[in-house]
Amino acid sequence: MHDEQRTSLGLPLLLDAVLAVGADLEVPSTLQHIVESAAELTGARYGALGVVDAEGTRITALYTTGLDDGARERIGRLPDGHSGLLGILVQEPRPLLVPEIGADVRSAGLPPGHPEMKSFVGVPVRVDRKVFGNLYLTDKADGTQFTTEDLSLLRVLAAQAGIAIGNARLYETARLREEWIRGAAAVTTALLDGETPSDALMVVAEHARGLAGALAGIVLQPTAAGGMEIVAAATASDQDPGGLLGTEIEPGSAVLEQLLGGEPVFVEDSATDPRMTTAVRSRFGPSMLLPLQSGGKLIGTLALPRRRGDAPYSAVERLLASQFASQAALAMVLAGGRDARERLAVFEDRDRIARDLHDLVVQRLFATEMMLESTRRRAGTGAGAGAGAGTDAGSGPGTDAGSAAGAMDELLGQAVDELDSTIQEVRTAIFALQQPPAQAPTTVRGKVLRETAGAAALLGLTPSVHFEGAVDALVHAPVDKQLVAALRGALAAAHRRPEVTAVRVRVDAKVTLPGGRAGVALTVTDNGLNEEGGRGTTVEWRTPL
Repeated sequence: MHDEQRTSLGLPLLLDAVLAVGADLEVPSTLQHIVESAAELTGARYGALGVVDAEGTRITALYTTGLDDGARERIGRLPDGHSGLLGILVQEPRPLLVPEIGADVRSAGLPPGHPEMKSFVGVPVRVDRKVFGNLYLTDKADGTQFTTEDLSLLRVLAAQAGIAIGNARLYETARLREEWIRGAAAVTTALLDGETPSDALMVVAEHARGLAGALAGIVLQPTAAGGMEIVAAATASDQDPGGLLGTEIEPGSAVLEQLLGGEPVFVEDSATDPRMTTAVRSRFGPSMLLPLQSGGKLIGTLALPRRRGDAPYSAVERLLASQFASQAALAMVLAGGRDARERLAVFEDRDRIARDLHDLVVQRLFATEMMLESTRRRAGTGAGAGAGAGTDAGSGPGTDAGSAAGAMDELLGQAVDELDSTIQEVRTAIFALQQPPAQAPTTVRGKVLRETAGAAALLGLTPSVHFEGAVDALVHAPVDKQLVAALRGALAAAHRRPEVTAVRVRVDAKVTLPGGRAGVALTVTDNGLNEEGGRGTTVEWRTPL
């Protein structure tokens, strides 16, 4: 009768405890409520809930009650569940009741600074039939030992706790999924709103870092040598991304082979995992490397490393991050397609403008030039006749007419020269408009090679290019722009000459100009027909550096 009374007295406390553990939907808060409710239900002085890893071999987190901050500091490192009574429950997850801890041969004793404990009771907590962790209680507050009734109540509470943890996990999963979906939508919107390629990579890196709670969000892209290089890095405010950019994964590494196969790579500790070979790995702990794929081809990798000592990524986080990477890769491809279409539209518009300039403006200017040249010749002929007549008559007006005709001839000559110069400038502009749009090179060599490559489509041949001296180091603004403009004009002139089958371009940065000044020289030579009817034309341009 005495045992029945104790059980009946414990039922209201059990109901209260069951209600308490299910009152919160946040996993950490739920776990803390379980420990506190278990201690209150059994009258225990100390309680703990140890969460085990996915393999069920060690304790990864410990929620306690009854220990103040001072006691925690004295204990130091929390147990890992490899030894003692805690280890027994990890290795054999079944209810355990020990009246005297010190008398049990399985006990490993207590670490220095740990409060004295005499009696012990523990039960496993299962979620979906899989062990989630273990609930431990020690020492009843009234000095008595734990009984089988306490163990029974604790088993019921553990079963209800498993349900509460399962519900909290479902809520947490739903919340995380919603956040990752919102993040993927934000990335897609940003990429399709016209971000540049470099900005697009930063958008992906920054959003992924925030969603994953990572120390850094890193995007890698394939290199010409077959490896992967960090091209964008978004880090926490206390980190410097500069040290990450340019870091490469060497071709043939185990991580790269797995990524090329379309498989994500999950690492528990980047600093110690032998698969991680980069120089920056020592800065990070748990990490995910997710392939960014399009049409079965790897276009990049999204890496999300956490700080050393942080919790590893859960199965749910890994799944959601993988789905985010797939969505981000698709958005990057769509953004790239949009950018290509816009560039094509610009090129088509430039081509139309070039045709209009050639077909309308240049032809009209040329016709006007011919009319002026014809007028100039007629005026010269008429002036000659008038001057002869005046001489025969022996009078002065003929001389004045000749002077006026000479002035008009000079003015017409100037007008013809100006029109000819304008025609040359318009043709040079047409030549520039017909160059394919591309990322503007930053070096002088790159600019020269871009101009000659663009001219190849118009000339029907590829000009040969030769550089002398440290062109990129010696030629700076504004000389580089002047050089490119001169090259563009010379190539445009070569394009107008008939029967051109070879064009040679030479840029010499070792030229010494009159007065001993250092300079740069541009020489463009072609083998087309020149104005004198012969072959070969050389255009030279020089300027001080």
